[in-house]
Amino acid sequence: MNRLKGRIKNLESSEMMSIVEVDVDGDIFSAVVLETPGSAAYLKEGVPIDIVFKETEVSIGKGLTGMISLRNRIKAKIKSIERGSLMSKIILDYKQRNIVSVITTGSVQRLRLQAGDEVEWLVKTNEVALITE
Repeated sequence: MNRLKGRIKNLESSEMMSIVEVDVDGDIFSAVVLETPGSAAYLKEGVPIDIVFKETEVSIGKGLTGMISLRNRIKAKIKSIERGSLMSKIILDYKQRNIVSVITTGSVQRLRLQAGDEVEWLVKTNEVALITE
């Protein structure tokens, strides 16, 4: 599981859910939670929070241009690739932290991914969870 520490920067709530923006060293990550400030005391600007997301939810893009619906779109460099016959594990260097992505080996080959490549990693907002300390 990937885990990053940040602070709640902003949130929008409606009925029984919220979209929470978390600042992680200047990058803004979004998460959807089935809570509101009225049901969860931790949902306040400035509160320290961890964001977590599965390795299989981290997509990789190379040479992306234009707009995309995914809000969590972050630049990183590939540190290493462990190729398997069907799936591959990619270790990304994100601000001196490891982010792990597991994608198909076919995608690694199609994108011609190599250690040292500059890429963007993407995670859908609904795949990011929040953990309080």
